[in-house]
Amino acid sequence: MTLENFNYRTDPLFLRNQFDSANSFGIPDIPKPEFTEDELKNLLLLGFNQLKKDNGKHAERIIHFFLYDYNFEKIWSNPELYLKSLSQYKGILTPDFSMYLEMPYTLQLYNTFRNRWCGAFFASKGVHVIPTVSWADEKSFEFCFKGIEKGSIVAVSTYMFHESDHHKDQKELFMNGYNRMLSEIEPEKIICYSEPFYEMKGDIIYVDYELSSWKYLSSNISPYLTKPDINDIIIKSYGYVCKGGGSAFGGEWKPKDKNSERFLGEPNTIKENTVKTTKGSYDVLDYYNKDGKAIAERHLTDHNRSDKHTNPHDHLVDWDKNFPDMSSPINHTDSIIPTFEDFVSELFGKISDYITGDEKSMKNYEYNPDDHKFETLGEFKFYLSCGANVGFKYNGVEYGIEGHNNSFDIWIYNTKDIAEGITLEQTLDFEFDGVKLRDFITTDDVEIIERIM
Repeated sequence: MTLENFNYRTDPLFLRNQFDSANSFGIPDIPKPEFTEDELKNLLLLGFNQLKKDNGKHAERIIHFFLYDYNFEKIWSNPELYLKSLSQYKGILTPDFSMYLEMPYTLQLYNTFRNRWCGAFFASKGVHVIPTVSWADEKSFEFCFKGIEKGSIVAVSTYMFHESDHHKDQKELFMNGYNRMLSEIEPEKIICYSEPFYEMKGDIIYVDYELSSWKYLSSNISPYLTKPDINDIIIKSYGYVCKGGGSAFGGEWKPKDKNSERFLGEPNTIKENTVKTTKGSYDVLDYYNKDGKAIAERHLTDHNRSDKHTNPHDHLVDWDKNFPDMSSPINHTDSIIPTFEDFVSELFGKISDYITGDEKSMKNYEYNPDDHKFETLGEFKFYLSCGANVGFKYNGVEYGIEGHNNSFDIWIYNTKDIAEGITLEQTLDFEFDGVKLRDFITTDDVEIIERIM
């Protein structure tokens, strides 16, 4: 054996076996963190991705890793490199390597090991360490609480488990793991990043991730709450950097408005629905698969864009990402246009039941622009990326945007195209009367006249 080979095989960063473990998985034990009450009052965090920029300016904060994994994989590969920087701060939460339900059991176990190993490493170097606890389903309970002493202070994140955009909450999944954590670890305190659920028991330190973001590095606002009253907590969806456990795709999709209700229906049927906008309404036909999800839709209109759509035209609807993602329009240029039933049967096989009908509630539904405003830029980007048609009025002019396959068109209603085939970022940076779209689309200066997905 060469010296080079021997050094490689015995390298601590290769073996990762230098810390004690009291469990059969070999998950390292993290010493019980010691923090005073005063140190945990008015607690603010700082993301690991801001470490270099901040460079110890906010040493009173604790460093967190509630970020997408690519932001901190390097700390696993080379922990020594970040020891000096992390030592400047009050402490750190252990890296929150993802524990998504879709991950194989072995990868969930590996990410738990990495979480605790990093904690044990930095604790051995004198850094104050608080273990972050994550879980998937009950199968992960076998290992995901290992390596943490009873009575420790721990940290959790509820961010991915709250209802957001078109996704239902995953509260049941979170609470199953949370209650199991309470019995397994009996934590002294729980740092909760993002809004706690009302059902959460324990001595909770609520840390608002918005106040802990880079935008509020100079803020003196205190986000500290112990056992917060749910009535004082406003559930928000900001749509950036934070992540946690649960499903990698978010919770189960749910309709956010009346128009999007049409994507769910009676399994194995075709149904006529009405889509409303401020500019009127039009009918569509939806085909629902065995799960009651619309997987094909016919629009009985050309959307006043005969250069882009035929009347009728069809869309396929992809659910692989757990939300309805519409394809580019399938136009019919032949003199004989197939019935929607024939179109669907050719793609998916013979339909056993064929029904049409328009629910009275849809006919009576009136489109209210205020109900369709975009709350965040992330929500707007999500809609565009799903092939939605978005129309808006800005400074008295009506504009439309449509995108498919990462290519987007912008036009002035009943007039002309003003941009074609541009990227999403180019769309957001496109200027209307000298103002970028990204800077006004969520403000009261714009009226959403059409939001169809």
